[in-house]
Amino acid sequence: MRHLTLDNGLRVVLDARGTAPAVGVAVHYGTGFRSDPPGRSGFAHLFEHLMFQGSARVAPGQHFAVVQGSGGTAGGSTHQDHTDFYQVAPTAALERLLFLEADRMAGLRLTEEGLRVQLRVIREEIRTQVEGRPYGGFPWTVLPGVLYTSFANAHNGYGDVRDLEQVTTAECAAFHEASYAPSQAVLTVCGGFDEAEAVRLVRRHFGPLSPRPAPPPVRADEPPGAGREADCHDELAPLPALALGHRMPDPALELPAYLDHMVLSALLTGTERAELTHHLVGVTGLAAAVRSGCGFFGPLQARDPDTFHVVITAHPDACVNELLAETDAVLARLSSHGPDPARLARTQAQLRASLARGYDSLLQRTRHTGAFALLHDRAELVDELPRLASRVEPLGVAAAAERLLRTPRATLRLRTREAALV
Repeated sequence: MRHLTLDNGLRVVLDARGTAPAVGVAVHYGTGFRSDPPGRSGFAHLFEHLMFQGSARVAPGQHFAVVQGSGGTAGGSTHQDHTDFYQVAPTAALERLLFLEADRMAGLRLTEEGLRVQLRVIREEIRTQVEGRPYGGFPWTVLPGVLYTSFANAHNGYGDVRDLEQVTTAECAAFHEASYAPSQAVLTVCGGFDEAEAVRLVRRHFGPLSPRPAPPPVRADEPPGAGREADCHDELAPLPALALGHRMPDPALELPAYLDHMVLSALLTGTERAELTHHLVGVTGLAAAVRSGCGFFGPLQARDPDTFHVVITAHPDACVNELLAETDAVLARLSSHGPDPARLARTQAQLRASLARGYDSLLQRTRHTGAFALLHDRAELVDELPRLASRVEPLGVAAAAERLLRTPRATLRLRTREAALV
């Protein structure tokens, strides 16, 4: 990989991958849910939509038309600490992709009508993705509000539409000026391209952009809280569910401990025969399904604080205390005795293969390279992570299980029309 920083502060990662006939381009901005101002929950997500509403030389909707007309795909997403915009297309389209991203980094075409259109789109997104389907948004839209207490960490990233209806185009312009400045972004180019030509094109399109003052950093740190409990209701869900949330080690200070949790998650729920899945589904029969993970959007896709979560889809007659006791029994066994060496080796091989396969995808590699560069100043994690996960020791897994047992956790019960966990 080649790294460079332009005079305006834009960081660039060039990841040339031989002669592949396609290229991925992503821009990651250091603003996400945690950047939402109080009283404007969902603002970063709204802004993700507004970034496709046109810029100085690109009409509303034309971004998608240009990319798709070049044989590519494009999209955007909002996470806790970043918003990313990405596209994959034939290598011949590289300059077009860079032009599109540079033009909207320079400035947006903000209109009252465009703002109202995107508010309607977001209402429909919430209706279909959260309110209109079973387990929609569970647990990531609700569990943070149980585990954390600060507004930055606890609020729902989709936001409150009533808040968003008060947003003005002037607010949007000010937000873009500060939060979407070159110094707040990482540009990633990945795939089959000539590195020298890519440098020339990046400098041509992004170099003339003026530097802009950065906003003050978001204060997301908060002391660990006591374990709290809450209920949510889902009229469409066929079975009740239980979500558990734990604070994870800070990857900036304790990356090995964070990796221990990644391997622990795979040991707990990575397959049907994994420790927790087998115990709750196959042995006790308390659950229909179990899953766990590091981060709501995947490992290392956020800064500290990040969340280790366990989600149990329970049978109607299961009770919370029984589910918690059986879950803790599995963790206690791993904490006391460590994982079986043969099972740990198989799990790590599966995890390493899964990570490597994921980064065979040009889109995923491009997006994760930019996220790792922006969040952790370590773009090379896309190549290092499979190897690092395979080096986790049994003592590290045992320590991660012990940490989950001894730190306060959030407990979120999902109640259905027919059943409620007691």
